[in-house]
Amino acid sequence: MRTYDFAPLWRSSIGFDRLFDLLDATQRANEEGSPPYDIERLGEDSYRISLALAGYAPENISLTAEQNVLTVEGRKDEQKRDLLYKGISARSFKRQFNLAEQVTVTDAYLDNGLLRIGLKREVPEAKKPRKIPIGQGVRNNVEQLEAKAA
Repeated sequence: MRTYDFAPLWRSSIGFDRLFDLLDATQRANEEGSPPYDIERLGEDSYRISLALAGYAPENISLTAEQNVLTVEGRKDEQKRDLLYKGISARSFKRQFNLAEQVTVTDAYLDNGLLRIGLKREVPEAKKPRKIPIGQGVRNNVEQLEAKAA
């Protein structure tokens, strides 16, 4: 995989620390292949992450959302068995997903070996676009107030 050097951007950019950290973390995360996952858009403001966790029980999986980072951790208890061939991985993992400020986790469930995590973008009313009505016959409220005060 190709890696990129962000040093020239660091030298000439101010205030983009989080963006560069996200790009750097994404590069490192792509090097890890376990567990495989999908990110799916279900609607305009809803998403789902599906992680392939065959053999993991819900009590072996930890899901934490903190400061725009969703962390999924899994651990498997090693059982003492006399295996002739070991092809199924039993290692622990930690996978992190960076979330936008308004994205929250709505639900999580384990279904046929897939951990499904529901996400929703909830934009506060104050940040949503709003329509400004245009009045007729009134030039400016400020001018009216100044005229009344005089």
